[in-house]
Formats: sequence, C-alpha cells, structure tokens
Amino acid sequence: MRKALFNFLNKIILPRKKTRQFPYDIEIVAENLTVPWAIDISDEGKIYFTERPGSIRVIENGLLNPEPLITFRTPFISQGEGGLMGLALDPSFLQNHYIYVMHSYRENSRLYNRVVRLIENNNVAVIDKILLDKIPGSQFHNGGRIKIGPDTKLYITTGDAQNPSLAQDMSSLAGKILRIELDGSIPVDNPFPNSPVYSLGHRNPQGLAWNSKNILYSSEHGQSAHDEINIIIPGGNYGWPLVQGDETSTDPITQKPLVHSKEDTWAPSGITFITQGPWKNKLLVATLRGQQLLLVSLNKGGTVVQNMESLLKNEYGRLRDVYEGKDGSIYIATSNRDGRGNPNLSDDKILRLVQK
Repeated sequence: MRKALFNFLNKIILPRKKTRQFPYDIEIVAENLTVPWAIDISDEGKIYFTERPGSIRVIENGLLNPEPLITFRTPFISQGEGGLMGLALDPSFLQNHYIYVMHSYRENSRLYNRVVRLIENNNVAVIDKILLDKIPGSQFHNGGRIKIGPDTKLYITTGDAQNPSLAQDMSSLAGKILRIELDGSIPVDNPFPNSPVYSLGHRNPQGLAWNSKNILYSSEHGQSAHDEINIIIPGGNYGWPLVQGDETSTDPITQKPLVHSKEDTWAPSGITFITQGPWKNKLLVATLRGQQLLLVSLNKGGTVVQNMESLLKNEYGRLRDVYEGKDGSIYIATSNRDGRGNPNLSDDKILRLVQK
C-alpha cells in the first residue's frame, strides 16, 4: 500500500523531467579539414566549401575529392581572421559554372578583401573576373559572408577592419552589407545611388539568410558580448560604433537588433532559415565562441523572436557555418582549427543533420 501511494505521489508531485528528443541523426560528411568557412550545394548534389587557408574543396557522392578545385596564390593572404571566406554558386551554375568567393589579399603592404567570380571546368576552377576589390581588410573584422538573394543580387558582408569609424563612412566599403549584380555592376535600385552599400553601421557581420517572405537577416559580432541578429532594410544604419545592443540613436537614426546576446557572447557566424522539417520557419545560427547552434523561433511575420533554444552546446566546438540542403538536411561546418578552438584529431568537420 505504501509503495503504491509513493508511486502515485511521485507521478503527481515529482514528475520526471522529459527532454525533447533531438529530431535529427548526425553524420560526419567530411573530417580532417582546415577551417571550413562557407558551404553551398549544387543542384546535382555536390557540396562545395571553402577552407580559410585558400582552397575550395568538393564532396561528391559522399566522398571528399582529394584535389582542391582551386588553391589561391599571391596576392591572396590568409592571416588572422582573413583568408578565403564566403562562397556562393551561381543560380545557373550547372550551365555557366560560375562560383563567387570573397578572399583577403595584400597590395602595397596593405590588407584588402575582394569578391571574385570563378569559372569551373572538370573540377578545376580559375579566376574569371574581379567583381569588387579594395574592401578594407585587417587581421580581424573582415566580415566575409556572401549570398545570392531571392532577387539574384550578390550580398556581401564586410567588417570594420578594426577601424570602427569606417562603419559610418559612406565613402568606405568597410562595416557594411553590400549589394551588387552578379556581373559586379551596381543595381539601379540600391538605396544609395551609384554605391554598392546596402546597409551601414556594422562591426563584423558574418551571416546572411532570407526567410520565406524575403526578409533578410544578418548575424553580427559585438564588441564585448552584445552580439546581434538584425533584420536588414535597404539603407538602414545599424549603429556601430555609435550604439550597440539595444541602445538607440536618433542622430543618425539607427535600427535596433531583432535580438542580441546582452552580456553573453555568441560570436555568431553563418545563419540559415529552415524551410522544411521539424524546425520549419525557424532561424538557425552557428556560433563560434558560444559553441552551439541557436534555434530562433519567430512570429508569423518573422519580425519578433518568440523563443531561443541552445542546441549541440559544447558538443562539436566552434561552429562557423550552417546550411539547409534542398532535401531538408542541415550541414554544419566546425571551426576548431582557426587558432581559437581546441581541435581533436579529426577536426575540422562538416556534419549533416538528417531528419529521423
């Protein structure tokens, strides 16, 4: 009788905490990589990714090709946070074989970043055209993410190159989100005439993603904590170095973040908006120092954060990029060999999350 009563009370008063099952199996797609930075996947299923020291690699039929697609040489330079960073495949890649990348280079003893178009043929790529160059670069704060938007324009994140005032300087390409045509020309509907600047006042943005309503989100590193996820509007000023976090300014008018980390540090990098599966309509954020995926639940309009959840905390170390494949699989690149992590013998990796 006492045992039965104890069991009854245990169920009513002391229910055991249930943990929600992780809805994906995790597979290792490739390992022993060197600081993978950006991922894109072709319509035929080949996985293309950059390694920051200067190589583009390809995973085909589940196997990593032993030879890089291209290895960048002088004036290319990989130093500090700079090197080979963002990558995007042309929407018509299977027809024109264009690949867009952003990388650091040295010219006359100064560091810059540039965006170039490559052309690939039989698993070999060469530089076809420089689309945008002389973007200020530095040991740190290079931005580096490039994405092709729903409008088929190329969007580019740039850091302040450790010179905060450049983020508010409209004559500088630093501390901005830039928007150009795929041939390098300036879109006629850009917010500032004859300028590639789409938004300004950024410290070190490293992620871009659009939701199903074409709202553009960006992730950004704060100075000390106060990391941000922003909704990017054309011509918007995001405040750096005048304000950070939820501080406001009216002269100039600045945009408040969708959410920020307050006194915590995420160091957010790649982001992706999930379009299918158990995390549909949520934003995934890969974090470096935070060593986690952030799962951001939004309201129906995509403009208000309703909940944030930490996933894979400290399980795979620093996470640089996250990418949703067309089949709903989610790809994650670790960044444990970037000089700030604690790599194990098989780092770095690309992981795949496959729905159970």
